[in-house]
Amino acid sequence: MDMKLEFVVLPVADVGRAKNFYAALGWREDADIGEGDGRVVQLTPPRSGCSIMLGRSLTTAAPGSTQGLYLVVDDVEAARAELAGRGVEVSEVFHDAEGGLPRANGGGRVPGLAPERASYFSFASFSDPDGNVWFLQEITTRLPGRLW
Repeated sequence: MDMKLEFVVLPVADVGRAKNFYAALGWREDADIGEGDGRVVQLTPPRSGCSIMLGRSLTTAAPGSTQGLYLVVDDVEAARAELAGRGVEVSEVFHDAEGGLPRANGGGRVPGLAPERASYFSFASFSDPDGNVWFLQEITTRLPGRLW
């Protein structure tokens, strides 16, 4: 059975403001349907098979409560620079002191790229206007069995 992740619902307070933020990142608008509390917007990052869905009536989660969304990039420094150039407040590049994924509390962050620029372990982070947290993750070589 084929299963593909189609979209992730992001809790936002203002759908229009969130739409403008993600559109400014260069994300493609796939849909903008309805009005008021029923308005739903779908946007897709460049070259991604998964989208985000924005809408106040889609979830009971508090706006800004989503953390740990990952955008995979070939070059985290270049991706960070592009986001900053688009006006996004984005962290400096970092890696985890223990060689793992970023911790929810922000602890263990070491400035700079992962040692030997190991694939999967260099990051930068940013938040949308509501506080939903995203990570840029540099992946240059995929683990066996993982598809692009």
